Amino acid sequence: MSESYQALLSLKKQIEQSVIGQTHVVDALLLALLTNGNVLLEGLPGTAKTRSIKSLAKTLSASLGRVQFTPDLLPSDVTGTEVYQEVDGKPTLTFQKGPVFNNLLLADEINRSPAKVQAALLEAMEERQITVAGTTHKLPKLFMVLATQNPIEQEGTYPLPEAQMDRFIMKINLEYPDDEAEAQIIKLVRGEETGIETKTAPVNAEHIFTAREEVHNIHMNEAMVDYIVAIVMATRKPERYPDCPLQTWISVGSSPRASISLDKAARAQAWLNNKDFVDPEDVRSISHSVLRHRLILSYDAMADGITADQVIDEILRQVAVA
Repeated sequence: MSESYQALLSLKKQIEQSVIGQTHVVDALLLALLTNGNVLLEGLPGTAKTRSIKSLAKTLSASLGRVQFTPDLLPSDVTGTEVYQEVDGKPTLTFQKGPVFNNLLLADEINRSPAKVQAALLEAMEERQITVAGTTHKLPKLFMVLATQNPIEQEGTYPLPEAQMDRFIMKINLEYPDDEAEAQIIKLVRGEETGIETKTAPVNAEHIFTAREEVHNIHMNEAMVDYIVAIVMATRKPERYPDCPLQTWISVGSSPRASISLDKAARAQAWLNNKDFVDPEDVRSISHSVLRHRLILSYDAMADGITADQVIDEILRQVAVA
């Protein structure tokens, strides 16, 4: 067990102490860190979306930038802008960095701003840089966009373009906690209000970079590659499975980014499971998170109340491991 693996286990344990009943969210954040990806969190109010991200930043001692997306937000409010200043009596344009120049960027309710502002994040999410007034500015080595959106309140929102949805390696759905978790949440908040908190040492971000190198070396044989390809192709060519309703459920399938993301996330999952190879269960365990936002369902599927997760369930039933 490597030092970086122990550090990631410590990171997970610390976050879970302040985020109750959302273990799958913590796992997703770790996978995103290991794959250098971005995460979209969708859940009802009060389901610890923002708290999860703040806990991650605190545990890593990473800088956190937060943008509350609103209809009047401008792209420069996210990326930064050039400001006119006088230096030694001479007029100068100085670039003032925006909140995107932090290790973690919380894009809160990202679907509440117009497409132009959402698009301002595209270069940052994909290339880890920002271009303003013809000048390119590199983002920190440790950088991740964590966006949130509310699934039930649609008034005054702008659906994310498919091209931007594709930049999120995962979409995580959050539900309300059960009875036991709800009681633990009450006790946790009560303890925080009285100043009773467990002090733990932060995890050095260098362990993340070391872990990424180890994830890159996780073995994936050709059978697993073929399995990933078959899963993605089932979303594009559902007619290959005529004995199931996939053809009537899927309007547009997943892009090649889905295959790349499945490969990265499956290797990261295997690493978190302390294995040096990927097996079919690693692929299946992350398929819903990686694919659910990369499917466009047909009108018939939506009319029948079919969800993306149900479509993925059917795909995993139909696609066999080579």
